[in-house]
Amino acid sequence: MMTKKNAPHELVAVALAALDHTYTPYSHFPVGAALLTASNEIFKGVNIENVSFGLTNCAERTAIFSAVAAENKQFKGLVIAGHTDEPIAPCGACRQVMVEFFDPQMPIWLINDSGKEIQTNVAELMPGSFSILK
Repeated sequence: MMTKKNAPHELVAVALAALDHTYTPYSHFPVGAALLTASNEIFKGVNIENVSFGLTNCAERTAIFSAVAAENKQFKGLVIAGHTDEPIAPCGACRQVMVEFFDPQMPIWLINDSGKEIQTNVAELMPGSFSILK
């Protein structure tokens, strides 16, 4: 069992600021993310929509893919932010990508823009997940 703690302020600030940089002309539902690497680099993610909705990319995956493209595969934490009443939760596709790249106990903070926060991890988000690498 992991000890619950508040999300690091710097990650929260990056995820919340990312909400202003999304490309959401269809859903008008901005999501921001901030991913912390093992070397303490932060990768920002935003959701990027496309008129063909299947080609849309979520903020979480944007951050993860950007970090991996920059040769990072070790991570320490993720914050996901939304303009929602309750802390925002990742979709199933993002959860499966998290299974691929995150330690099952790595902290993930789900937040909203009014200060509500939930700490979780991949093991809690995807119990019994499919993985051939672990």
